[in-house]
Amino acid sequence: MLVLAAVVLLVDQASKLWATSALSDGAAITVIPRLLRFRLLLNPGAAFSIGEGATWVFTLAAAGAVGGILYVGRRLRSPAWTLVLGALLGGATSHLLDRLFRPPGFAQGHVVDFIDYGGLFVGNVADIALVGGCALLLLLNLRDVPLGDPADQARPSS
Repeated sequence: MLVLAAVVLLVDQASKLWATSALSDGAAITVIPRLLRFRLLLNPGAAFSIGEGATWVFTLAAAGAVGGILYVGRRLRSPAWTLVLGALLGGATSHLLDRLFRPPGFAQGHVVDFIDYGGLFVGNVADIALVGGCALLLLLNLRDVPLGDPADQARPSS
């Protein structure tokens, strides 16, 4: 889980470093015409820039998510859940670092978004990990895949 989280975090932060240097002058790079382009957007809110005035709330939510995933991750025995929680941890940690350390200030930072999906929304690598992790989380829950060792869940707790 921690290895995948570190990979997501590093790839996301490296891609944001590239985006802030290559796209800061307002430039846009078309990847697939009308479907995908790179353009810089500094997002103070959540998805679709919702809650722009409540950046501190998203900082607390990201910190809570990171703490919760680390707590739950101690019981992991399932490779599928390890994948899910690693992706979620990496994405949430990267967003938390943006909120804590990017301008305009501590715990008020804006998330760097740069992947424009045909004008529908603009995201980043962490968003891809978070959306993919949430989709897999839903699938594992629907299939009743246990987080830990199924034998542990059958034993009474002391």
